[in-house]
Amino acid sequence: MGCLKQKEESLVPSEINRHDEQLCLQFVWPDGVDVMIPYRVVRLACPCAHCVDEWTGKPLLDPDTVPEDIAIESMELRGNYALKISWTDGHDTGLYTWARLSSITRSDQL
Repeated sequence: MGCLKQKEESLVPSEINRHDEQLCLQFVWPDGVDVMIPYRVVRLACPCAHCVDEWTGKPLLDPDTVPEDIAIESMELRGNYALKISWTDGHDTGLYTWARLSSITRSDQL
């Protein structure tokens, strides 16, 4: 049970910082990963049913509809498992779990 708890805790970021001037979110993870992710990358990775087909996992969001200068209007923690972000394009239904954010911040595409 101790290994499971340690693994779950390692998925919780130590810090999340907004950098509105650079349009980036900074994530610092307990394992030392410290990365800045452009807001647009995070917005395009929204896992909600409006953005991703629930059955197939196929992306539904057209990247051309997301402005290059998308910004965060607000963000808040949801329980101990996710971050809810309200975007300047009016979208606010996605919950970004720690596992999802960990995957985004460790992507080779950054």
